[in-house]
Amino acid sequence: MKKVFFSLMLVFPAMVLFAQNEDSTWFVNNYTKMETYIPMRDGIRLFTSVYIPKDQSSAHPFLMTRTPYSCNPYGPDKYVAIWNSYKMKYMKENFIFVMQDVRGRYMSEGEFVDVRPFIKNKTGKQIDEASDTYDAIDWLIKNIPDNNGKVGITGTSYPGFYSTEAALSGHPALVAVSPQAPVTDWFMGDDFHHKGAFFVMDGFSFYPSFGKPHHQPMKDYGPGFSFHSDDNYNAYLKTGALKNFSALIGDSIKFWHEMYQHPNYDSWWQERNARVGLYQVKPAMLWVGGLFDAEDCFGAWNCFKATAKQSPQTNNRIVMGPWYHGQWGREGSHLGNVYFGSNTSAYFQDSLEIPFFNYYLLGQGNLNHVATAHIFFSGENQWKEFSTWPPKNIETQNLFLGDHQKLYLNTPAPASPNGYDTYTSDPAHPVPYTQDIHFRRTREYMDDDQRFAERRTDVLTYSTDILENDVTLAGPVIADLMVSLSSTDADFVVKLIDVFPDDFTYPERIQSLIQNPYPMGGYEMLVRGEIMRGKFRNSFEKPEPFIPGKITEVKWELPDVAHTFLKGHRIMIQIQSSWFPLADRNPQQFMNIYTANDTDFIKEDIRVYHDSQHMSKIILPVLK
Repeated sequence: MKKVFFSLMLVFPAMVLFAQNEDSTWFVNNYTKMETYIPMRDGIRLFTSVYIPKDQSSAHPFLMTRTPYSCNPYGPDKYVAIWNSYKMKYMKENFIFVMQDVRGRYMSEGEFVDVRPFIKNKTGKQIDEASDTYDAIDWLIKNIPDNNGKVGITGTSYPGFYSTEAALSGHPALVAVSPQAPVTDWFMGDDFHHKGAFFVMDGFSFYPSFGKPHHQPMKDYGPGFSFHSDDNYNAYLKTGALKNFSALIGDSIKFWHEMYQHPNYDSWWQERNARVGLYQVKPAMLWVGGLFDAEDCFGAWNCFKATAKQSPQTNNRIVMGPWYHGQWGREGSHLGNVYFGSNTSAYFQDSLEIPFFNYYLLGQGNLNHVATAHIFFSGENQWKEFSTWPPKNIETQNLFLGDHQKLYLNTPAPASPNGYDTYTSDPAHPVPYTQDIHFRRTREYMDDDQRFAERRTDVLTYSTDILENDVTLAGPVIADLMVSLSSTDADFVVKLIDVFPDDFTYPERIQSLIQNPYPMGGYEMLVRGEIMRGKFRNSFEKPEPFIPGKITEVKWELPDVAHTFLKGHRIMIQIQSSWFPLADRNPQQFMNIYTANDTDFIKEDIRVYHDSQHMSKIILPVLK
């Protein structure tokens, strides 16, 4: 969703027209830009930029992106700077390159609807994003000369959602689609909510600008809200309850206020789950995502799985690399302090994505080397190939919590006379998501050092002994906690962490690349973290209060993991009840949090049990 991280490199501000380099000169000399309005079945017209190769010696395929972020720069003599991207390799193959402002955005007509629901059985002039894609493709095939009748569609983040919907269009010319980090379900796992907890920092930094009403075609939506602060923790804490954010955003931004009216996973949210339409998918699919994608770690994994289950006849593949949001379109050798040993993005571009589109759109080469699941495993820094995901050779193993901050892998913890650990969660002093002072949410927090959190009294920390053998995880991790509360609601954050040896250093070949050295001995690398809003523990549709003092199970799934804990490392689990300001604070009383007052936020004592009758554990997918 975030505006600054699109791998397609297509969402550029209006920029210096023709940068002085060989590729830019070649592109301008060999392509003609056409701007046009394409009519939809209900009469609405969508603004479309088409970059057409001047070479007429053969027929050319289309590579299309539909976006809510503008297909600028506007003007037939102003070219998008695709020469700054690996997508230039498609241009050298004379692809016809298409960008389209989706309905109701920027220069397109009509009403914009966020994550517009898919309509399975459309009649008459009913529209959705799938029908708009069908109508656009149909017009292009019939009106752009020298095309070969084949279309590919790709897009990252919100354009990834439109790519998913494009795959449901049913147009026979659409043969290959690659949704990348696709927005999929804004209540369950993408950057508006995780397991019902509102990701307030991402939402509020994005929507005051993106959500501005579109009364007529426009080229610029203007800036959003500014806190005039360099400290997001302080600014969001001072703003307080969610109703205060609603007041700041104003009355004109429709989706924000609609969202506040749907605090539970009701039909309004469910029909905005992009997985509901993934049946009888006709194009070949290449889902792409990042293991450390702060915005959309959920979509690629889960859309791939939904397609495999609901549309088994589809040619369905997934690639997941060690990337932040859109990093597969940039340099991919590291994220923050963690290095991956090679430029993983270049490998993806040249060996996976480009061969995929060249095969289906040009008939070039083959895809024998592209497995159903092509997954990078951090820790050991290796690509692995699988015929299914999760892999077939998975063994479920339990990681049991025990006394004295100990974890026991596949062995129940020793009997304990105490049997629980306690912490106090105070919404006035929530646990920060990172130790740094900054305003914009970092992308590096996804593999950041967690030693700062271990030092807090409101974070429980457990770790194994030093591992005698490698432990490789491949699939979703399940947190299964037995807890009791002094009040009626709480959030739970579980973090899976790789603890490096105290004497760890990178090899010299990597050290020479590091510009800002960081003490990596004892580094506590976040491998996966996820929050669960406790009142949804039994149902996301019908929340339930906790009974104070009653031992209760809270069980939820963390996004998939592909990571190897190497021999000599340790596995660590941290448990806390705030993750601020990533997620909004829970008042720790059972209520509609969107309408909570500042006075509703209270301290709460939380117990996490690990006795023989109430064994809290983390369920791991261990690759054998």
